[in-house]
Amino acid sequence: MRYKIIGDSCLDLTKEMRKDPVYTLIPFTLMVGDHQFVDDDSFNQKEFLKIIKESTECAKSACPSPEMFKEAYNCEEPNVFVITISAPLSGSYNSAVLAKTLYEEEHGKKNIAIINSESASCGQVNIALKIRELCEAGLSFEEVVQKTLEYRDEMKTYFVLESLDTLRKNGRLTGLQAFFATTLNIKPVMSAEKGNIIKLDQARGIQKALQRMTEAAVKNAGDTKNKRLMIAHCNAPERAEYVKQKMCEMAQFKDVIITETAGLATVYANDGGIILTL
Repeated sequence: MRYKIIGDSCLDLTKEMRKDPVYTLIPFTLMVGDHQFVDDDSFNQKEFLKIIKESTECAKSACPSPEMFKEAYNCEEPNVFVITISAPLSGSYNSAVLAKTLYEEEHGKKNIAIINSESASCGQVNIALKIRELCEAGLSFEEVVQKTLEYRDEMKTYFVLESLDTLRKNGRLTGLQAFFATTLNIKPVMSAEKGNIIKLDQARGIQKALQRMTEAAVKNAGDTKNKRLMIAHCNAPERAEYVKQKMCEMAQFKDVIITETAGLATVYANDGGIILTL
């Protein structure tokens, strides 16, 4: 099967995966005060984090336009799989869906599947790798879509952040009572339920919170021998390695991949954030 995997720029590919022509990323636009960034290969995380720390304004993001997705659909590959950040967190999914309608009005029908990851960052990568496995196994377009959605529905996402402030200020914690016991150094352990953010647990200090996250992830995962463990970090490689070590002490996985957050996930994970999916 000839295929293309398209993601919005919250699809946090590893450096090696970014070199692979099967993947195309459609960038978000990021804003901090008067500063504007395009979330592509030019994104400088250290500069961005520095500006965030120095700014009194909250970082914001704008999702890719339908026109940007539409242009990406006009590729040589007859089968296109699009993976977006969770629909409740961004307009990216709706933008990609509208782009399909616009593309087909202009060019006619094409196999374009738009998948709401119900996750973000390394969760999107996990889905991208599953799509690739299925395509390389010779399944039909329809079978790849069906099995990918089943895989997504079984996948779990967890994260621990230094602060939920950016998520709160940008309205991403709707329906969730955010707590900010910063003076007590309380860190929340978060998860996702159908793409919506939920709180699982909390702990005093980041290390204890990471430990609670790994325990919850292993407990809820069932048999992990055939599962891929994905870890994304925002400027925190040591924490990512700590999480990998803890997870591998408690369970066996078919593969473990660590990646770094690009622009959009950096906005919300912020400095030191860790995301885990399996």
